[in-house]
Order: sequence, then structure tokens, then C-alpha cells
Amino acid sequence: MSRYYNSSFGGIGPGGWSPAVKTLIITCSTAFVLTVFASIAGGEAFFISTFGLTPAKVTHSGYLWQLVTYIFLHAGFLHILFNMLALWMFGTELERYWGTREFTKFFFICGIGAGLITVLVSPNSAIPIIGASGAIFGILLAYGVLFPNRTIIFVIFPIPAKWF
Repeated sequence: MSRYYNSSFGGIGPGGWSPAVKTLIITCSTAFVLTVFASIAGGEAFFISTFGLTPAKVTHSGYLWQLVTYIFLHAGFLHILFNMLALWMFGTELERYWGTREFTKFFFICGIGAGLITVLVSPNSAIPIIGASGAIFGILLAYGVLFPNRTIIFVIFPIPAKWF
């Protein structure tokens, strides 16, 4: 167990934001702003096709970096808002429980793993995939396994983390 106080909604309470979660949120937010600027300049399609995960480009052209870069791109304000909210709410506590190094490793294993599964399922797809959802689902699963009886308020319904 870490030296931090483990509160639900990880960013509230002693210690503030954890380092990896803070870095990931800043990186995703920066990438989102760059995507908005690319859109304004008329280069959004190029930006997304270069850094989003396009399975055909990974399998046929060796664009292996896309297995990492797609995690940081998001399609719209609500997409990034809900992904980063989940990262903050659940990731901060996991990072404090596991430590920064192990949490970061887990985040990227989940995100890259989700990308690899996408490529394996549809290796010829030319449709770009973007977002941290694969990594976020891994975080939600880990939180539910480690803290199964914590109460999560989903909309207006309290629900145990193991069922969330």
C-alpha cells in the first residue's frame, strides 16, 4: 500500500493528482488542442491518418507508432472529457496503490493491447481509430477487481465497483 491516502475520486484529498495521471491528462489535452488546430488549418485528416490507429497502415506500411499515438487523440470534447474524467477518478487511486511505474506500464499495456486486438480483428481496415478507451477500460476493470465494494455513483444510482 502506498503512503498516500486512498480516497475515491483520486484527485480530491491529500496529495492532489498523481504524477502519471497528470502527465497523461496533459498529454491527451495537448494532443486534442493540436487536433483542433489541425482541423482549423484543414489538416485534420492528415493528422488523424498519421497518428490515429489505421490497421491497414500498421499491417501493410509498418506504421507501428500508431499503436501508441492513437491513445492520445480524441474525436471531440465529450470523448476526451469522459476519458480523462475516468482516468482521473480511477487512475489516480490505482497509481497510488501500484506506484507510478507499474500504473504507467499497465496503462500502456491496456492501450497498446486494445490497438493490437483491433489490428488483428480487422487488419485491412482503412478507418482510423482514436482514443484512450482501451486503456480506460483496463483501468476500470483493475479498479473493480482491486476495490470491488467501493461505491461508484453512476448517474444517480450507487453501484459497487465490481458491477460498474
